[in-house]
Amino acid sequence: MATKKKIKPTKKRKRQPAPERAQVHILASYNNTIITITDWNGNTIVTGSTGSAGFKNTRKSTPYAATVASGKIAKEAAALGVKNVDVRVRGPGIGRESAIRALRTSGLQINSISDVTPIPHNGCRPKKKRRV
Repeated sequence: MATKKKIKPTKKRKRQPAPERAQVHILASYNNTIITITDWNGNTIVTGSTGSAGFKNTRKSTPYAATVASGKIAKEAAALGVKNVDVRVRGPGIGRESAIRALRTSGLQINSISDVTPIPHNGCRPKKKRRV
C-alpha cells in the first residue's frame, strides 16, 4: 500500500506597502487600453485593462471604458499607499487623455506626463518599384 504524502500548506505572500511615488504606464491601442502602476524599479503594483473593468468587444476601445478602468486601478493603488505618480503614455488610442483625467479625479497627484510612443526614425524599407 502506498504511503500518503503530507501536503504542506502554502504561505500567502504578504503584500508590501507600495511606495508613495510610482509610475503609471498607459498603453492605448486601437482596440484596448491597458494601465499598469509600477514602482521605480519596474515592479508591478496594480494592473488592469478596459476588459477587466467589464467592457467587451468594440466598447473596450472607447474613452469611457478607459476612464472607468483607470479610475478603478487608481483607487486600488491609493488603497496600497500610492499618492504621487508620473504618467507614461504609449500608443495612438483614443483612451489616452481620458485615462489621465480619471487618474487625477481619483485623487492621485500627477507630477509629470510623458509620451513614450515609439517613432521610427527612418521607417521600413519601401517596396521595390513596380515593373509593367
